[in-house]
Amino acid sequence: MVTCKETRAVIIALHKKGFTGKDIAASKIAPKSTIYRIIKNFKESGSIVVKKASGRPRKSSKRQDRLLKLIQLRDRGTTSTELAQEWQQAGVSASARTVRRRLLEDGLVSRRAAKKPLLSRKNIRDRLIFCKRYRDWTAEDWGKVIFSDESPFRLFGASGKKLVRRRQGERYHQSCVMPTVKHPETIHVWGCFSAKGVGSLTILPKNTAMNKEWYQHILREQLLPTIQEQFGDEQCLFQHDGAPCHKAKVITKWLGEQNIDILGPWPGNS
Repeated sequence: MVTCKETRAVIIALHKKGFTGKDIAASKIAPKSTIYRIIKNFKESGSIVVKKASGRPRKSSKRQDRLLKLIQLRDRGTTSTELAQEWQQAGVSASARTVRRRLLEDGLVSRRAAKKPLLSRKNIRDRLIFCKRYRDWTAEDWGKVIFSDESPFRLFGASGKKLVRRRQGERYHQSCVMPTVKHPETIHVWGCFSAKGVGSLTILPKNTAMNKEWYQHILREQLLPTIQEQFGDEQCLFQHDGAPCHKAKVITKWLGEQNIDILGPWPGNS
């Protein structure tokens, strides 16, 4: 039992006045065994301060802790169980829980990996070329660009994960499931915007993918009016990515005939 400093001081003061442990225990200030222990410690150390317990000795040395850190940094995806097995080969018998504590001491916290597009050497080179080409552009320069893109949307269900709160046994309760179909209907939309505002959103018919014919139709019916509305006779640049329908010869020829300059070439996988 741990007693407060004031109680220990009272016990030692009574002891110095000649009271026995039994006499002090009669006052019920503390259990008899605690009183005898406090008196004994005082006789041995001459102080009422309780020494801090050393606790269980660590299973690993600082050198072994550094080794564990190096193993983890070599492969960030290694689990604590796998690390414990590798650590054991280095002479440290420790649980996965101990491994996690050691890594926490070094600031290595388990987190879900961030997703990022896989870039090829060509992707990296093209990005660098693009950045160098436009690195001196001002906000005014970028304000003359119309950006565009298209995206598919599923009309039934969600394309990602859905979180629900449920009780035990409710895994397949109607309110806790996300219905799915084998071939959900999809629509493709196209849109554009600039620093001056957004353009019209074009919705393609259901289950219709973008091709060069549709793309030329959209550019003629949506892009040209947007350029006229936002820029008038002022020169601007048009941005689109490297999708096959964007790079079709008929599209390149049509954009040239309309005197529409292209920003880019736009780096792939951006």
